[in-house]
Amino acid sequence: MEPRDLSAHSVYRAGRGIEEVARELGLDPDDLVKLSSNENVLGPSPAATAVIREYADKVHIYPKSSHTDLIERLADDWDLAPEQVWLANGGDGVLDCLCRAVLRPDERILVPRPGFAYYSMSARYHHGGVSEYYLDEDDDFRQTAQNVLDAYDGERIVVVTSPHNPTGSEIPIGEVETLAEETDEETLVLVDEAYGEFSDRASAVSLVRERDDVAVLRTFSKAYGLAGMRLGYGLVPEDWADAYSRVHTPFDTGELTCRAGLAALDDEDHLEQTRAMVRDAREYLYENLDAPTWESAGNFVLADVGDGAAVTDAAQREGVIVRDCSSFGLPECIRITCGTQSQMERAVSVLNEVIEA
Repeated sequence: MEPRDLSAHSVYRAGRGIEEVARELGLDPDDLVKLSSNENVLGPSPAATAVIREYADKVHIYPKSSHTDLIERLADDWDLAPEQVWLANGGDGVLDCLCRAVLRPDERILVPRPGFAYYSMSARYHHGGVSEYYLDEDDDFRQTAQNVLDAYDGERIVVVTSPHNPTGSEIPIGEVETLAEETDEETLVLVDEAYGEFSDRASAVSLVRERDDVAVLRTFSKAYGLAGMRLGYGLVPEDWADAYSRVHTPFDTGELTCRAGLAALDDEDHLEQTRAMVRDAREYLYENLDAPTWESAGNFVLADVGDGAAVTDAAQREGVIVRDCSSFGLPECIRITCGTQSQMERAVSVLNEVIEA
C-alpha cells in the first residue's frame, strides 16, 4: 500500500531555528540572533506564561470551557456573534477549516505570488486547485482589487494578505470591498491579517459584519508571541458560521493554548511594547541597512541584497539568521524580522559586511 499521489504538493520551508543552525555550524545557540520567522523576540506576555504554569496540571482535561471562553472573548472584542469565531491550530488550521467548509473537489482558490505557501498547500490537501495573481516588484508590490480581478476566473476562495508576507504591503479596505463586489456571489474573499496588530489600518472585520462573502484570518503567533502554542482564529460571515462545528477537528486548540490566548488579550502593555519595538526596528532597518528596502506594515522588512541565499548563508555563519526569500519567488531578497535595538544593530552590522563582500 502507498499514500495517494502527492507529487503536486509543495513542501513548506520554515525559517531555520537557532538550535538547527547552531548544530550545523558548531556555534553556541546563545550567540545566535534568529530573525527569520517573524516571531515576537520579546517572547509571550508574562501573563500568558504565568497562566500556562497555573494550568499545567490540568492538561488531562479537554479544553471545553477555555475554548468557549476564548471564543466569547474574541466575539466581544470584534463585535461579532460567538458562532462567527472559528478557533484553530494556528492560522494554518483556520485555512484548513475554511477549505473544508468552502471548497468542493476540483474547485480553485486564487492566491498571491509572492505569498504564504500554505494557502496553496491547504487547497490541494482538500482536493482543490490553485491559481495565482502577481504582485509587481516594480510597483512596490502594491495591492489593488483590479490586480486580483485581472487574474480572477471564478475561484471559490480569493486570498488577500494585509499586511502582506513577505513584502509588508497592504490592501485598503475599500479595495477589499470592491473585490467582494466584483467577484461572484459564491466566492469568498479571505483577508489574512496575521500581521494586523502591527498595522495602523482598520481590520476588514467591518466587512465581515456587513457581508456574507468576506472572512478574516488572525493569529496569536506574531504580535502576541504565542507561535509555539499554535493558536489562530477566523472571523466569518454569520450566515454560514455554524459550519465550524462540522469541519473542525475535536479539541484542536489545547487547554494551555486557550488559557494563554485569554491572558495575552488582557496584557495590553506587552502588546504595545511589541508594537513600539517593531516600529523602531523598521525605521532602523530603513535608515541603516546598505540595501534597498520596502516600507512594511508587518514585523519584518524585505530587502533586496542581490543574492538572498548567499547573504543568508554568510550572515548565519556570523550568527545572524534571516530568511532567504527564494521560496517566495524573490531570490534576490531577504526578509528580516524586527527585533530589539541591540539585535537590529548586530543584524545590520553583519548584513552590511556580507552584502559588501
